[in-house]
Order: sequence, then structure tokens, then C-alpha cells
Amino acid sequence: MALNIKAWIISFRLRTLPLALSGIFMGSILAAEAGSFKWPVFIWALLTALFLQILSNLANDYGDALSGADNEERQGPRRMIQGGVITLKQMKRAVIVTATLALISGMVLIFVSLKGRQLAALAFFILGLLTITAAIRYTVGRNPYGYRGFGDFYVFLFFGLMGVGGTFFLHAGMWEWPVLLPASAVGFFSTGVLNLNNIRDIESDKKSGKKTLPVMMGRKPAAFYHLSLLVMGWIAFILWLIIFHDGNVGVWLPLIVLPVFVLNAISAFRFGAPSSKLDSQLRNLSLGTLFLVIFYGTGSLFIIC
Repeated sequence: MALNIKAWIISFRLRTLPLALSGIFMGSILAAEAGSFKWPVFIWALLTALFLQILSNLANDYGDALSGADNEERQGPRRMIQGGVITLKQMKRAVIVTATLALISGMVLIFVSLKGRQLAALAFFILGLLTITAAIRYTVGRNPYGYRGFGDFYVFLFFGLMGVGGTFFLHAGMWEWPVLLPASAVGFFSTGVLNLNNIRDIESDKKSGKKTLPVMMGRKPAAFYHLSLLVMGWIAFILWLIIFHDGNVGVWLPLIVLPVFVLNAISAFRFGAPSSKLDSQLRNLSLGTLFLVIFYGTGSLFIIC
């Protein structure tokens, strides 16, 4: 598994990691606003999220290689199994190792945040197992849900609601319903990254039988769907700012990254451009989401201090 370090780094898909960071950062910032931030929770939540994201990426490579979705007609970056650099056996072993690391890290996270609260700890342990299973089952197994158009729902759920809301709960030890607004914003933007990825791969996915939403709805409707995801994300986020931060000018700092989202939405409507041109927009949307969260935290925590 360590024969080619560069190949493994490529397989980890480092450019997708900002999305994993975004949910943890947002949940932790919300906890800090509530006076409940805890460094051990933040560190272990961050580590667990990174393991889960890498697990998802490796399992995706493994599943797509088995199904034939990764082939010569695919427009995105060349996968390491597809190029013969990493074998299926090596990738399967990497999936098992990463899943184990995610499980161990998640158990430590539960221990440091919910020690003495057995029911809540059990609930989060079950959620953790479901998250690991979902990361693997996206493209692996007899009926992977990513091949039936359900990937978007799970990304919204795990990156948005669970990523942000779960992190907040682990810090604060309680739930507050308004957290759903910023959690939904991160969820919508994360789903947008997946949708843009699926738009890029629409032709190869059609031929391999991978039924993503862009494959089922068509290229043009997929572009409008992408626009709706970004718009709904910003609506949720701005509602959060208006309702719960009235008069706090600093929290509007994230508007700096709005042009990144506008250009990203426009890119989905360039129907005549090669699909490979969307690669840079995947990175831009992922980083744009992360910087939106960072700028929000900067403005919010400045006010608190």
C-alpha cells in the first residue's frame, strides 16, 4: 500500500478535504458562539471527518473500478486503479484500514465529548457506523446508492446536517434548532460539489450504467439544479445572519466569497465547453465553502472577543 506515495496522495483527493473541514469548522464556530467550544472535541472531530472523507474517496475509486464507471472516456483526473498504478486488492485493503481509523477516531471523539452520557454516546456510535457504511456503500456493493441517484441526499445529510449539527451537539451537549440553517447551507454547497462532479462525468456515467441525478434529468436541468443548490445555500445562510445576528456587521464578511459562487453557477451553464473544464470549479466551490465558513467565524468570533 506504500509502494507509491504520490499515487496514494492522488487517490486521497486532497482537494475534496475542504468540504470535510467546512462542516467541523462551522459546527465548532456555532459552539464557540454558544460558549461551549472544546478543543479535544474540535481536534478529534476534525480527524474523524478527514478519515471519513478519505475513506469515501478510496471506496469511490474501488467501486467505480469494479463497475467500469472509471474508463477511458471519463473526463476527470485519471484514477490510480484505472491507470494500473494501484491494484484492486491494494485499494480494498486501504479502504479497510481507513474505515478502521475512522471508527477508532470516532470512538475517541464520542468518549471525550459524551463521557457519562450513555444514551447519547450510543446514538452517536450508531450514527458513526452508518456514516462509515454510507461512505463505502456510495459505489461499493450490489446496489450502491450513488448509482441510483441518492448520493445528493446523503451528501446533504452527512456533510451538512450531521457534519455541522453533530459537531455542535458534541461541543455543547445539547441541540438548538436554528443550527439547521447554517448546517443546511453547508449541506447545499457540498451537494453542489457532487452535482458538478456528476455533470462532468455525465457521458461516461451513462455508458457505465451509473444513474446519477444529472444522468437521469439531463445536462440542462442539471445546470438549473446546480444553480438552485447554490441559491438555497445562500438563502439559508443569509436567513441565519438576518434572524440571529441582527446588527452584527462582522458576520457579513463571507459575502467576500459570493463572486466565487456566482462564477461557479455560470460554469454549469457552459454547455458547449468540454466537461473537463469543470474540474477547476469543483475545487473552487469546495474552497469557497471553506472560506465562507472561515470568514463567518472570523467576523463572529471577533464580535465575541
